[in-house]
Formats: sequence, structure tokens, C-alpha cells
Amino acid sequence: MSYRAPIADILFAMIHEAGLDLGPKDGIYADLGDGLAEATLTEAGKFAENVLSPLNRIGDKEGAKFEAGRVTAAPGFAEAYRQWTAGGWNAITGPSAYGGMGLPALLNTACIEIWSAANMAFSLCPLLTLAAIEAVQSHASEALKAVYLAKLVSGEWTGTMNLTEPQAGSDLGALKTRAERRQDGTYKLFGSKIFITYGEHDLAENIVHFVLARLPDAPKRTRGISLFLVPKFLVDANGALGARNDVHCISLEHKLGIHASPTCTMVYGDHGGATGFLVGEENKGLACMFTMMNSGRLNVGVQGVAIAERAFQQALAYAKERRQGHVPGDMGEAMTPIVQHPGVARMLMTMKAMTAAARAICLMTAGSIDRSRREKDQAARQLAAERASLLTPVAKAFSTDIGNQAASLGIQVHGGMGYIEETGAAQFLRDVRIAAIYEGTNGIQEIDLVQRKLGLSEGAAVHREIADMRAAVGALRKVNADGFGEMEPCLGEAVDALERATAFMLDASTTRQNDALAGATPYLRLFAVARGGTALARGALAAHRLFLTGNSDSALPARIATARFFAENIAAGAGSLAREVTRGAGSVHAGAAVLGK
Repeated sequence: MSYRAPIADILFAMIHEAGLDLGPKDGIYADLGDGLAEATLTEAGKFAENVLSPLNRIGDKEGAKFEAGRVTAAPGFAEAYRQWTAGGWNAITGPSAYGGMGLPALLNTACIEIWSAANMAFSLCPLLTLAAIEAVQSHASEALKAVYLAKLVSGEWTGTMNLTEPQAGSDLGALKTRAERRQDGTYKLFGSKIFITYGEHDLAENIVHFVLARLPDAPKRTRGISLFLVPKFLVDANGALGARNDVHCISLEHKLGIHASPTCTMVYGDHGGATGFLVGEENKGLACMFTMMNSGRLNVGVQGVAIAERAFQQALAYAKERRQGHVPGDMGEAMTPIVQHPGVARMLMTMKAMTAAARAICLMTAGSIDRSRREKDQAARQLAAERASLLTPVAKAFSTDIGNQAASLGIQVHGGMGYIEETGAAQFLRDVRIAAIYEGTNGIQEIDLVQRKLGLSEGAAVHREIADMRAAVGALRKVNADGFGEMEPCLGEAVDALERATAFMLDASTTRQNDALAGATPYLRLFAVARGGTALARGALAAHRLFLTGNSDSALPARIATARFFAENIAAGAGSLAREVTRGAGSVHAGAAVLGK
């Protein structure tokens, strides 16, 4: 089935579920007024549907190829990338001083969903470049900005993140890639990195690697890591490409999915040392790299939303066409479309509701990032930055978990046909599986949430978020509308459960850290269920208001039904999640003791 960009759903989620006002000329989204957001998403949808989506299956079957140190993209990808840069898509959020449009992260986040749903393997390349742009803009010297930033913003050059090494994995303190100072102010790098997405390819004329390495006199562990910009081709003072740098891809990984995205093993310094340029200060590179990582984490979360949406679209279309058996009361001779079977309807509604909740959380996160940069008042910017920090691990982990869950359910809806590659349903599961692993595994996101983010402003940030959820429940309580069902009590109980679990976590994080870590996984899911459910409730309230004013949009009843399903069938399990958080640590520790023997 062909992909169709859900532009109306995204816009509705922006405005009514994430609560972002795109209208006022004096607001932070003044540049998205006069229909710009809708027009941009419409054009992004056309590019996704007409250019990227047709290449998705080709990329999966053909993949990127490695031969004699060269990586060749899957058929059609190089031309698609040329169209991508020519259309200015890489420059949406780029700084205007370097050729970018300077538009909000919110708009780009919505575009990323559309492109990733159409072709996740393709979208990974520009997503890494976006993260590279943020690192250069935030931490690089003016000289490096002058040489590299405009080319990255345009997409003429692409960027990568080089963190992982075989012995280190997620423990960056164990990395061994080393850097040596040179008298001219540059550095020579020696070492290797694994799992480098788009570390080598033929889409762009230069690749700019951002590499973590350690100086000889650096402090131990993460306090002694520096960040270096290492281009594939060296660049002269006029911006022209020069000699090939001593950085090379020596192999591609053979992966479960995203076959068209080359995952490279990179080697630095086999021929005298790769020339690198310091980004930020020596031994403070991890903070610079986290600028890239935080950008990447939200975008990876959006990829989870994207694949969930794509899997849902295909499963729904199949369920409407596939006929099998009869539902009770159906006395006709023809078999019933399986979409009418309650068990199939439950799977489809789970996919739809989870996708909508994850989308709302990601858009809330993007909106907070924009406010942290665009609000006029410093105090407002600080509050927004705290909210973005709090929501980022939730957006990344929950959304990628949902991507995996929805893709798996999509196969189940297809039955045996879903397990056969020709239908395409299996590719979604294979492609999205990595999203819960890279940019910091979801387990790392859970630890980040409970150990670092809950304590922001001594817990004030999370309590503000819970208060916002309570406000949504309170608004539901005032409306006795047909079709709302048990939405209000179910969501009220979910927020209560979150508040109990949060109190436990804030205490355990300082007094019983192992107990806090044992409950981190159910806590993040509980947080996301309460946050996503209350966001969908706001959307349901907005749909109800629009209906009362005579709006004839046929999607309004579906938005209410989706919010109700989430509340009554997903958020209703919040109490069990809270119990796992507050009373499940003992069994986790006991299990670990048994497993460790």
C-alpha cells in the first residue's frame, strides 16, 4: 500500500493536543502563520509520497553496497538526495546567517515524521546532518562555522556522529580513540568506531564526522573526552575540497533492517593520522556531543511515530479488504471484512491510539525546545528548557517502543501474509527495531528520566507537568459529552498513579537508587501513558467544541473515539504500572541475584 502523509492529523495534534498556537503575529510561531505550516507539510508530503516512498522497498531489497572502500547507495537514493537538497528541505531549521530558513523545530519535527514514514533508511542521513548543524552552531569556533556550517545547512555536505567502539558500547568512558596535538592547532586522530550511520556514501561530496577521542593527558573516564570535527576531504581556506583525510570505512554491517542506510566501521589514522579540529574545549567534548544526541533523541522518537503510522495505514487498508469468517449477527453469505472483527478492531485501535499519543508527546517536546529558544523572557525560556529536558527521554523511549509494538501488531493484523516479505509489513518491524537501541538505548532513557530529569528544580519540573495533566482531566470533568465514555475517570486515575509513582521515585533516587533503577522502565511508560492520554483528551475536547460550532470535519468523531479508547484500554492499566514502580523492586533484585549465579 502507498503511504499518505497524515497532514490533518499532525496539524490537529500540534494545535489541539500539544497546545501550540500557530496564529498570533506576536507569538513564538508567528513565522508559521498564514498557512505556512500547512503548506510546508503538504509539500513535504508530496516529496515523501512521490519520491521517497517508492524507494523504500527498493532500498530494503538492494541495500547499500561496499566495495574497495567505497559505499554506493541503493538505486535511486542519490538522485532523491539531490532533489532533497535542491528543494531546500535540509535548511528548514538552519541559521539564516548560513543559508537556513530559521524556522521552528516544531515544523521540522512534523516533516521528519513524514519523511521517516516514507523511507526511514533515507531519512537517517539528513537527521544526522541536522544534529551536526546544531553542534557546529552551538560549540564550534567562528573559523569552523565559516568553513562548514553553510555546506551542512544546504545539505551539500552531510554529518555523522562517531561515538561507539567495540569495547565501549554505551559506556563512552571506555573509549580508546586517541587524539594528538599538532603545532598548527589541529589534531591527529587514531582509532576505530563501529555502527556509524552514513559514515561513508556517495550522496554528497563531503562527509563531516564528529568524533569523540581522548588526549594523552586527559582525565580518566568521561571527564577526559574531547570532540573533533574530522572531514572526509580536507577543506582549504576558500572552502574548496582538498586531499582525502586519513579516515576510511572498512566494512558495512549486515543488519536486520534499514538496509539502504550504510552502517559503517570507520578507521582513523592508518596512514599517519586523521586531521581533526577541536569542537568546544579539550576534555569537554561530551557536553558538545550531547547537543547532537539530544537533537537525535527527539528525531529518533519521531521515527518511531512514523513507522507506527505507516504500519497502521497498511494494516487498516488490508483489514478493510481481507474477508474472513462472520461476526455475530452477520447472516450474509459473503465473509466479513476482518476490520469488523472485535479482536482486529482492538489491534487497529491500539496502533492508532498509541501512535497519536506518541506523536503528541513528540510535538510537545519540539514546542518546548522552540520556547526555550524563542520566548522573550529568560525565566520562560528556562522553564521551557526544563520541560524539554524532562520530555525528551519520554519522547524517545515511548515513541520507539510504540513503533515496535505497532509494527508487530501490523504483522498480526495481516496474519500469515504479514510474515511474507512481499506485503511489506515485515519491513516496518525490521526497520524500526533499531530505533529503541540507537541514540542511547531506551534503558538509558529510563535511567536519564529517573536519575536526572525528575530532580530538575528539585522536582518542580515534573510537578508542573503533572499539574498540566490534572488541568486536562479537570476540563474533561466539566463536559458531559456523548462518546466520551469513561475517559475522565480513567485518565484521572492514571494521573493519580503517576503522582504516587513520582513521589516514590523522587525519594528512591536519593535513598535507594537500585530501587529507582528497578522501576525506571514501568515509570517511563506510566509517565508517557498519563501525558499522552491527557493530550489526546485535550484533542477530544477540541473536537467536541468544533462539532458544536457546526464543523463538518468527518475526522472529529474519530478523534474523540481514539482518545476514549486510549483512556479506557491503555491508560486504565496505569495503576498496575505504578504498582510495578513502587512495589516491584524486590522481585527485580531477587531475579538479578538468581540470573547472576
